[in-house]
Amino acid sequence: MNPKPLSRTALARMTAARFLAAIVLVGRTLFLPAGTLNYWQAWLYMGLLFIPVAIVGVVLVIKDPELLERRMRTREREAPQRRVIASSGLLLLAVVLIPGFDRRYAWSNVPLPLVFLADILILLGYLLFVLTIRANRFASRVVEVQANQVVISSGPYALVRHPMYLAVSLIFTLTPLALGSFWALIPALLLPVVLAARIGNEEQLLRRDLPGYEEYCHKVKYRLVPFIW
Repeated sequence: MNPKPLSRTALARMTAARFLAAIVLVGRTLFLPAGTLNYWQAWLYMGLLFIPVAIVGVVLVIKDPELLERRMRTREREAPQRRVIASSGLLLLAVVLIPGFDRRYAWSNVPLPLVFLADILILLGYLLFVLTIRANRFASRVVEVQANQVVISSGPYALVRHPMYLAVSLIFTLTPLALGSFWALIPALLLPVVLAARIGNEEQLLRRDLPGYEEYCHKVKYRLVPFIW
């Protein structure tokens, strides 16, 4: 049974509360290990992360609250997906914790051009995320097949079957470089591996429950990275 949709006002309040909580959480995770607020890479990264999120959140509250509410759901029903979420959560925690310690103890030194390149690619990853939700209004954060859902094969879905995960991979595997840390690349590079496990389970469900998905898989061969996998 589907839960009763939230009112626009309630959805806006929930979105704002989660947004502010995320700023506090990420800020503490970045700056406390660094032991200083004099960490310009972290300030720039937070701007890149949260300004686009705020803009998209406001647009969705006004124009597509149903999609925003789907994006707010986080409770997975499938046990394999819950294990993947737990594993990816630990990796993401390491990805944002290690750079602060790296900044404090000067473990590595990422050249400025590489920091700025990573920032640009992170923005491109977020652009891919926006194009994905624009093409697919069924893009929930949890693995499920919704009522009246159809296969989407336009936009980014014409290139890969899971452009949302490609966007997430771009953003978070490049996060260490944007934050000035080579050491944080170790957990970051494991994230695509965890996402591959999520994709495998998700595709089993979609092939079983979403009409036309099997045919779509024959049409679009690559799951995550064009011409590779």
